[in-house]
Amino acid sequence: MHGLINSAIQSFVCATYGRACWLRATEAAGLGFAEFEAMLVYEEGLSSRVLDALCADLKRPKSEFLEDLGTYLVSHPNMEGLRRLLRFGGVTYVEFLHSLDDLSDRVRLAVSDLDLPALELCELSPSEYELKCHPGLPGYSSVMVGVLRAMADDYGALVMLSHDGDRDGVEVISMSLFESAFSEGRRFDLGARKQ
Repeated sequence: MHGLINSAIQSFVCATYGRACWLRATEAAGLGFAEFEAMLVYEEGLSSRVLDALCADLKRPKSEFLEDLGTYLVSHPNMEGLRRLLRFGGVTYVEFLHSLDDLSDRVRLAVSDLDLPALELCELSPSEYELKCHPGLPGYSSVMVGVLRAMADDYGALVMLSHDGDRDGVEVISMSLFESAFSEGRRFDLGARKQ
């Protein structure tokens, strides 16, 4: 698995649960090291072992842990670059949803060797959507539920999400958009500003 994904997990755990939790998990997983390098590619089993160790240590289901990771990826100041990449998908939440079909290609423009599973948005009505998460990265659909929730907050949209599980090998997330401008969203400028 790409080191950027492993580094994001590490950053989330350290920021949310503390470095001691991360060190316990890397030791329990038998990694032999505690820091992932963002631009390296790691054996697939390492990530699974670390996630299993983290969920056991925290006594949390993996799907909930991964959903919280997705929320972190959008909402934490450490991850502002990813939030900016996602916000370039559109001015409204609906435009953002329609941009998800191209997300894996946009990510590959930024990091050429990072392959994310394909996403496919189906508009069932102007307020009902399904996002199909194709196979390729275990737990990706759970992370996407967290991303979609956090992005709804970011845009100020009122959305109900449910992870509908597997349909013919594709994970499906259902979305009901109740109000696209429910509250004021987080400030976003196309040009990055120095802090």
